[in-house]
Amino acid sequence: MKKIMIVDDDPDIRKTIKQALEFFSPDYEVICVESGNKCYELLRKDTIPDLILLDIMMPGMSGWMLTDRLRENPSWKDIPIVFLTARSDDFAEVIGKKIGIDFIRKPFDLIDIKKRIDRIFSNSKKYPKM
Repeated sequence: MKKIMIVDDDPDIRKTIKQALEFFSPDYEVICVESGNKCYELLRKDTIPDLILLDIMMPGMSGWMLTDRLRENPSWKDIPIVFLTARSDDFAEVIGKKIGIDFIRKPFDLIDIKKRIDRIFSNSKKYPKM
């Protein structure tokens, strides 16, 4: 079973993606958290996902800030991050693809998200932790 953590301050987005992923892929366990701080807290308690879907613009700890913290910790630095954001500027996308594994703009297509996640997991040689 692959564990996916959705980090987004919008409860509707968290719920929609969770329901879709669990419906289309029963072998995915989906954990939803509302903030970068909550994600960091769970990681510190040893809830380590195989992949993080991460919003960039959140109150408190932004997705950029959380990514910096993840990369500083040897136990978390290799967790693949897919940015899922309403930011539509090219700068965010270039940086997002450089420090994450993928970048998805909102509004999104649920089938596209699932395909991208499946592709990441099928490339497990690149991500030996998974």
